[in-house]
Amino acid sequence: MTELVVLGAARSGQAAAQLARKLGYRVLLSEARPADAFAQTAQLLAQQGIELEFGGHSAKVLHAERVVLSPGIPPHAPVVQELRRRGIPMVSELEFAWEQLSGQRVVAVTGTNGKTTTVSLLGFVLRKAGRRALVGGNVGTPLSQLVLEGVPQDAVLVLEVSSYQLEFCQRFRPDIAAILNITPDHLDYHGSFQAYCRAKWRIGVQQREQDLLILNADDPLAHAAAQWSRARRAEFGRTPVQRGAYARGTEIVLVWQHKEEVLMQTEELRLPGVHNLYNSLAACVAARALEVRNEDLRDSLMQFAGVEHRLELVRRWRGVEFINDSKATNVNATWYALSSYQCPIVWIAGGHAEGNDYSVLEELVRERVRALIAFGEEAPRLFAHFCTMVQTVQVSTLEEAVQQAAQLAHPGDVVLFSPACKSFDMFLNYEHRGEAFRQAVWQLPEPAFAAEP
Repeated sequence: MTELVVLGAARSGQAAAQLARKLGYRVLLSEARPADAFAQTAQLLAQQGIELEFGGHSAKVLHAERVVLSPGIPPHAPVVQELRRRGIPMVSELEFAWEQLSGQRVVAVTGTNGKTTTVSLLGFVLRKAGRRALVGGNVGTPLSQLVLEGVPQDAVLVLEVSSYQLEFCQRFRPDIAAILNITPDHLDYHGSFQAYCRAKWRIGVQQREQDLLILNADDPLAHAAAQWSRARRAEFGRTPVQRGAYARGTEIVLVWQHKEEVLMQTEELRLPGVHNLYNSLAACVAARALEVRNEDLRDSLMQFAGVEHRLELVRRWRGVEFINDSKATNVNATWYALSSYQCPIVWIAGGHAEGNDYSVLEELVRERVRALIAFGEEAPRLFAHFCTMVQTVQVSTLEEAVQQAAQLAHPGDVVLFSPACKSFDMFLNYEHRGEAFRQAVWQLPEPAFAAEP
């Protein structure tokens, strides 16, 4: 049997190891973290014939015939550098799983922001149109897990694809690829903004003339991917396009096969905000390429309510809406969130940051934010940057932040939890952080009602 090593034992790594074992490989799953973090799954994996090692990567890794990398393993990691020096082939979990498909159509969506919403919306559209659609990748179910469970031949795979996953792709070739936007993010992983852009552009590099690359016409860095791909191109944005979808005033217009038609009014979209307009336009183009009828597409866009932790209404409390946008892990995502509301905002932000530039938020903060509650590792920087523009309060915990926001908000306001930072200072991930926010909001006391006379 061929020796295959999987680096990283989180969800993607576990699924890749199980898939490789099913394919007949002799598998070593190697993880830098200690074994106690994986107590629940280690026994099951061992029972399947997968060799495990925890607490570091041993010399066994360097004798592999091929290495599958989980998304969290950065290119500058010492083990990756040594594997590269020795010329041992490395591939991302995404590409390893994609290699096992047998002709199913693949739609892959990347971008700094909006990936989860766009793939979830497209999956919803396809299912409402009677198509079999499986949504996964960087969101929900890893592609290796989907392949392991079996992908029906008529299924469309709608994949969220991160720059981490694309970094080590060499052959990955989706039938339809989309780049929503590119702004600085994950620079500690990629080493530079240029390297981050190159990783994003990689989604279309292996595409051929019969494939489709969907690009944001209003984002020059996303649009620059066209020079690296042979695929046919479609576009979306707020200016007219030759093929794709665009917003013309209050109308969403589809342009396909030299025919232009109005699909619906922008106010009919259920998802709020200009960023969701862009996400919806991108999904429209992909759906049209998959031959979804206009009426099915229109109905779905009017019904789709969004995804967890992205501008999610948690509770209306004493006339105040509490919104969970924990998935806003960078400044650009928070810019979109702040721009989505016309009413006064009590903004909760903070967490672990990577040199965030908050200047792009200043105009929105002055115009729309009543108060800022800063918490976590980044609280001092947030306080220092915004305290002269808006009432700013610094607290230690998310629970304190929610309590302070409840005191400062007026009826008709929105309390917007849009951190603009990663979650790793206090939480396992943005989902864990979003759940903590929900819990804190629901712990606010119910309004007291006066007894009837």
